[in-house]
Amino acid sequence: MEKTKVKKMLFILSKSTLENAYAAFVMANGARMEGIQAEIFFTFFGLEAIQKKKLTDLRTATVGNPALNIPTMLGGLPGMEAIASKMMKSEMEKLDMPPVDEFLEILSDSGCKLWACKLAVDMFHIEEKDLIDDLDGILTIGDFYNRANEDGTQLLFI
Repeated sequence: MEKTKVKKMLFILSKSTLENAYAAFVMANGARMEGIQAEIFFTFFGLEAIQKKKLTDLRTATVGNPALNIPTMLGGLPGMEAIASKMMKSEMEKLDMPPVDEFLEILSDSGCKLWACKLAVDMFHIEEKDLIDDLDGILTIGDFYNRANEDGTQLLFI
């Protein structure tokens, strides 16, 4: 039996921490570089990554993030999130990682589809004018699942 090559990657971004947003962006960009179709579905708090007023101020989660090795009590101290976010952005700059707004533009220009979740948009009372110009549209979850209905498609929840 022959394995089906991955032809399309659909990423679901539900949290807009720096580390989650960049994980989705890097993997979607990598897919496009390999000739694989890529789409990102922004839902719930993931919508912050595509809101014009919020996308430049994404932060690193310091509480409940075991990879940081910061005790929960310290992670919750005032200023810790800002320090961790500044350090993360500094490390990304060293690797020539573009800021969120530029990365979204790069993804869109590469053919990556960017979708907002209708339920979350309605729930948070977000207007389409508040979202990035490169957005491909607002979809219901059913519409998004229909985009996965072909051989070689993989979904990844981030």
